[in-house]
Amino acid sequence: MIERHPHQLSELPYPYHALEPHYEERTLRLHHGAHHKAYVDGLNRAEAALEKARSQGDFALVKHWCRELAFHGSGHLLHNLFWESMSPQGGGEPSGPVAQLIEASFGGFGQFQQQFSATAVAVEASGWAVLAYHPELKRLEILTAEKHQDLTQWGTRPLLTIDVWEHAYYLQYQNRRADFVKAWWNLVNWGNVNKRLG
Repeated sequence: MIERHPHQLSELPYPYHALEPHYEERTLRLHHGAHHKAYVDGLNRAEAALEKARSQGDFALVKHWCRELAFHGSGHLLHNLFWESMSPQGGGEPSGPVAQLIEASFGGFGQFQQQFSATAVAVEASGWAVLAYHPELKRLEILTAEKHQDLTQWGTRPLLTIDVWEHAYYLQYQNRRADFVKAWWNLVNWGNVNKRLG
């Protein structure tokens, strides 16, 4: 039998207050400590249930647990990337390889920023906007993910995410998602994006 190691809630790469005033401490504490933790717990439950199903040869609930695996697993991974996508020293325009790819893929940073912002604001209900690199096409794509796992594109490597579920911003920005997206640009960690592009 394969030894399973439960997933753990990752520590943030900065203190809870470090992203203020653009992302306040109370929102970050709730978002990380409650919401992200719930996805970690859900992922562990789904993996344990599928392991039990395999050991007992009982797959009556496999459809349910596969959905739970996709939802909570994607939620956990996207949140890890979201925390890394921000930095107290973030913001501004990128440099290096990602800047070159943005120019080639979108015609310049201004056009990219407008499209990414519009995409994030337009996500239906709960979800994400994602900047991803498509290695086969050798270009960047701006994608949306409803919930955590719907409408994604196979084969891409996510580089940068913004969480636009209401729990990500509602305490500070209420229903003003566009204001949250505008403030978030002051935190974007372009160094991490280049590292992920690697």
